[in-house]
Amino acid sequence: MQATVATYLIDRLKQIGLKHAFGVPGDYVLTFMDRLIESGIEFVGTCNELNAGYAADAYARINGIGCICVTWGVGGFSAMNAVAGAYAEQVPLVVLVGGPRTMQRRSPMLLHHGVGDVATMQQAYSHITVASVLLDDAVDAPQHIDRALALCIAEKRPIMIEIPVDMVDRSCQAPGTFAPPARPPSDPDALGEALDEVMALLSTARRPVILGGVELHRYGLMQEFRRFVEASALPVATTLLGKTVISELHPQAIGVYEGGTSRPTICDIVENSDVLLCLGAWISDINFGVYTGRLEGRHMILANSGRLKISQHVYEQVWIGDVVAGLADRMPQGGLSHPPFTSVSRLLDTGFTVEPGRALTVARVAKRINAFIGEATTVIAETGDSIFLAADLVMHHDVGFIGQAFYLSIGYALPATLGAALADPLRRPVTFIGDGAFQMTAQELSSLCRRKSNAIVLLLNNDGYTTERVIHEGPYNDIQPWAYHKLPEVFGGGWGRRVTTEDELEDALAHARATNDGPVLIEIMLDRFDTSDALKQLGAELSPEKGQVRVLRKSGSASDMMKGLD
Repeated sequence: MQATVATYLIDRLKQIGLKHAFGVPGDYVLTFMDRLIESGIEFVGTCNELNAGYAADAYARINGIGCICVTWGVGGFSAMNAVAGAYAEQVPLVVLVGGPRTMQRRSPMLLHHGVGDVATMQQAYSHITVASVLLDDAVDAPQHIDRALALCIAEKRPIMIEIPVDMVDRSCQAPGTFAPPARPPSDPDALGEALDEVMALLSTARRPVILGGVELHRYGLMQEFRRFVEASALPVATTLLGKTVISELHPQAIGVYEGGTSRPTICDIVENSDVLLCLGAWISDINFGVYTGRLEGRHMILANSGRLKISQHVYEQVWIGDVVAGLADRMPQGGLSHPPFTSVSRLLDTGFTVEPGRALTVARVAKRINAFIGEATTVIAETGDSIFLAADLVMHHDVGFIGQAFYLSIGYALPATLGAALADPLRRPVTFIGDGAFQMTAQELSSLCRRKSNAIVLLLNNDGYTTERVIHEGPYNDIQPWAYHKLPEVFGGGWGRRVTTEDELEDALAHARATNDGPVLIEIMLDRFDTSDALKQLGAELSPEKGQVRVLRKSGSASDMMKGLD
């Protein structure tokens, strides 16, 4: 049986669950885009390639695989920052690039959209992907495609596939069933010894705590993780990047741990633990509140994708999925002992009474939105105070929160809203974004209007780059003020409203809940120095006045923990 390079690649993408591809047309990629659309995969045009990458990233976090389709050179280079973010945060993303014809690549003539050397873009992508391949031979193309997709799925990181124009319709073998290679099993002796050591520590601990991280989501381990959590009866916190690896309505969920920027009740439980079991958690600066965490003086157990580290004992070839399942199986009936703790879901019971005429503040807005979101919403949070504000919102379901808590690229959230809306159309996106970040990718609001998305965009207008103001004030933090609430009218869809008081916000939210035809943009007017407490503390730690060189604590500190993750 015969296929073409394009149909082979597209069939493989459909087999692994792709239904949408984001991108921008360009002359080198037009023929392939035709084949993509003919296949039934919906092409979603975005305003630029960077935004396509952000949208596909969020789509992949929910759907399990995402895709962008762009032209060679200018298109591929424009998307690179989004692809770098997906690489940093382990997001399986397929980057499809339509390239020059094979004969053109061998010509001495310079090609438009390029930088002179036709291999430069592929070489650049090799640093932010697990596979960067050129399909310049139809016979070998199926092998290259299968190998690259297998790596994307196994490593949960981006790949880049370049398809020359004259290769799109070249004949090749037809695809059969796609079966990515199975992950190598854990070394049984190392796994058994590691589980014995972990259980010995947990069984004798007085205050053990579980810390869940993003790898539990990326590797599809959340159901097994929940089984372990419930068998253990222990409190479970998550990192900011791993928020909602377990529903925050779960009675054992205590919320997000971010070092000293966390709520005091979480700090008390996590930082007074004698054994901290970190499953799939990355030891990064933002995850642990930069330099504010107090985790020295306790046993640290770090289980990540390919190794397990207990204090200074390192077990190689130990798969995190086997660790989670093995611990669940070894839990004693009734679980492990721990002092009483309170679930984060209690934050839903605090109530909120609107005070007409009262000026809006970050704290009051967060409290009101905490009661607004629910099972039918997905929260997307922008880099900056938006992500810290959203950290303590109680999410009602798994994967209910999307935010770049490691790479922290400003401008991510608005295009990500488009991707989240398409990946899970049954849940309404609720997006937090600052005015500075909004200006970076504002044009993607027009894509939401075009598709009549029911997204609710909560734009926190505090007059500039407030995160940077908190770190260090300067004229570079000022931006041109916009009438943001008028942009839905400019872009031709949805509606917008500017609110300055609590009763105005209440009216806008009621109207948003009642409408479902196009995006809602609520411009929330705030004082430029009104921020979350977490951002204030983080800003103080990052301030240049604190000095350029900081020495992390030793003996169980973040510096020691990171040695086990390299």
